[in-house]
Amino acid sequence: MTSTTALIADDDPLVRRALAVFLTTAGIEVVEESPDGAHAIAAARRLRPDVALVDVQMPGVDGVAATAGIIEHSPDTKVLAITTFGSIESIMPMLRAGASGYLLKDTDPEDIVAAVHGVLAGNGVLSPRVTTRLIASIREVSTPAVEPLAEFEVLSDREIEVVRLLAAGLSNAEIALEMHVSEGTVKAHLGNIIAKWGVRDRVQVLIRAARSGLVSFT
Repeated sequence: MTSTTALIADDDPLVRRALAVFLTTAGIEVVEESPDGAHAIAAARRLRPDVALVDVQMPGVDGVAATAGIIEHSPDTKVLAITTFGSIESIMPMLRAGASGYLLKDTDPEDIVAAVHGVLAGNGVLSPRVTTRLIASIREVSTPAVEPLAEFEVLSDREIEVVRLLAAGLSNAEIALEMHVSEGTVKAHLGNIIAKWGVRDRVQVLIRAARSGLVSFT
């Protein structure tokens, strides 16, 4: 069985080493430790890791540019931001660049490993404090960036129901129970939503749905 491969990008060598230990202990193969974004992009292009753990602030090419570059050159690589910076000004650019998750560096090692498996399974993963700040930011938006009607028109009624249940915090299994369908059907609906909206994962589905006014977190 092929092991999961990971790239770590952080300018602090102690952080890189600690993350490498956490992942290796969990059976995840760390194929490269990069000190900056440029190195990380080149490594991702060469090694095609399953996941890249990327710091936000690094010298030269920062985490946002590194995320975009990694995804451009290795589209199947999932990017998981892991940083000390939990402001909305740091969170949103990383998610827009294509990160599938955003963790703070005080996250417990076992939760970091779980987050890696989560993004590889196609889930969006956010630290609880990040989720709180993201929701607060969405609440502050007074004018939707996209007309809600346009979002309704492109999705089927069942897909809209999936988005609303997703926004309520339900897992795929819980959505399946609520809608009286199989979990596979829920995943198919979610895949259709992601394709129709041109987003990368369920985190970005929630961001777009909230910004458009399709769902509300109030």
